[in-house]
Amino acid sequence: MADSSPLVRCGIDTVEIARMERLLCETAREDLLRIFSEEEFRDVGEGAGRVPSLAARFAAKEACLKLFPREAALGKIGLEDFAVARDGYGAPRIVPGQKVQELLDRYRLKTIVLSLTHDGTAASAVAVTEPAETPVPLVGKLFSHLLPIRRRVVLSNLRRVFGEKVPEQEILRLAQAFYGHVARSLFEFLRFPWLSAARRAALVRVDNIEAMLRAGGQGRGVLVLTGHFGNWELATVAGMANFPEYRGRFHILRKPVRPPWLDALVTGRFRRAGLGVLAKKGALEAILDRLAANEVVVVILDQHAGGRDGVEVEFFGHPASTFRSLATIALSTGAPVVPAASWREPDGHHVLRFEEALPVVECENPSEAILANTRAYNAAIERFVLRHPEQWFWMHRRWKTPR
Repeated sequence: MADSSPLVRCGIDTVEIARMERLLCETAREDLLRIFSEEEFRDVGEGAGRVPSLAARFAAKEACLKLFPREAALGKIGLEDFAVARDGYGAPRIVPGQKVQELLDRYRLKTIVLSLTHDGTAASAVAVTEPAETPVPLVGKLFSHLLPIRRRVVLSNLRRVFGEKVPEQEILRLAQAFYGHVARSLFEFLRFPWLSAARRAALVRVDNIEAMLRAGGQGRGVLVLTGHFGNWELATVAGMANFPEYRGRFHILRKPVRPPWLDALVTGRFRRAGLGVLAKKGALEAILDRLAANEVVVVILDQHAGGRDGVEVEFFGHPASTFRSLATIALSTGAPVVPAASWREPDGHHVLRFEEALPVVECENPSEAILANTRAYNAAIERFVLRHPEQWFWMHRRWKTPR
């Protein structure tokens, strides 16, 4: 099915059981592990049904590849990126690898549903995608029509990221959901001062703090890569209560916002929560001092970088001027870069999640190293955006380079 097709896709494949038996007999174990995982081998066992079961799983992987013909033809995904497991009722399900999960998110697909069968001679599989559902609150519909702030920018950005992959109707739903997110964030911002400390802490769950601790254990400080995800100011302030050992050791690099009274309000909340604030302009020496003290500097990297501050690297397939400072500092100091993002769950609670530190991309040429690592940072931001697209700040003019 073509990439411009609707959100529902279907792939079908059949494998001869005798062919699978020959494959198992003639192929080395390490080569088979490029097709099946150890978990899949354990799941099928060693009994008489082993070969038919593996044949059905092989057919399932081939059927899943047919869901993404362009990416499969370009070699971007392979059989190893799909694993077949069983749910609590014994029904087969697909466990997507990271590459496939990114594709599902990019095409606004929720999951892949499987149906497997086999007889004495052949095994067959049918794979069907389920579209992701974008809930649109009433306030989102009202805001998008009555107070459509930068609506043209929002829709242009959404079309740039999703336009060739999802229907226009879904683009409009994402825009409405985004305005609903903005309205809810504004309400949370106004309500926050009236909440007790215990209630604030209960609002946010911090995931995978172990990644932060491992990065901090290297003794070179930590650079946290993030962007305008979820209600990131609320999640950051409330989330600090979940790890008091870092109180006073987190520093947010930010530009002042307008009007000044709003900037003073936000800055005051950060400082009362134990977060330091570093003015972005002329902050290099302060950043290096904080890293030398093995502290944490949070860098927001999802905005357009003007003039000499930026390097042009790909962001969602389009050139975008991105701040070079994070890569420059990381390469010169050896400080690990830990991606982080926040988002709001359907029940109203927030999640602040840290990912594992990104591997450094080594290049002989320093300029190439800055470009390569900055692209890796943009890729990390892309994954966060695709995970909860309605909760990224689409109002930014992120792409100022012509298409």
